[in-house]
Amino acid sequence: MYLGIKQVSATEDYQLDLVFDNNDCRRFDVKPLLTIGRFAELKEIELFKTVRISFDTIEWNNGLDLDPEYLYEKSYSLCKAEPKLLSPAPAASPSLTCVDNALLLPA
Repeated sequence: MYLGIKQVSATEDYQLDLVFDNNDCRRFDVKPLLTIGRFAELKEIELFKTVRISFDTIEWNNGLDLDPEYLYEKSYSLCKAEPKLLSPAPAASPSLTCVDNALLLPA
């Protein structure tokens, strides 16, 4: 089954918190890609943080994108079988919170 991405948040340590169409919350580590071709541009943290949803996947302001199937396959789940409400991250560093297998941005 093809899963699109419906929510993304960038962390300070070059990881992406993702929510897929099936509400699976996952984390993808971008660091291994930062030595490959144009992905090296994403070492600039301000550019890295420009990640956004584009159609059913993600894209940065420099035009780079990643296939949602690749992101799903290479990421790991943030929610356990019986997820608990996690405390929201401080407002200074917005990250996603896992609630009932869905990630939510803090208020």
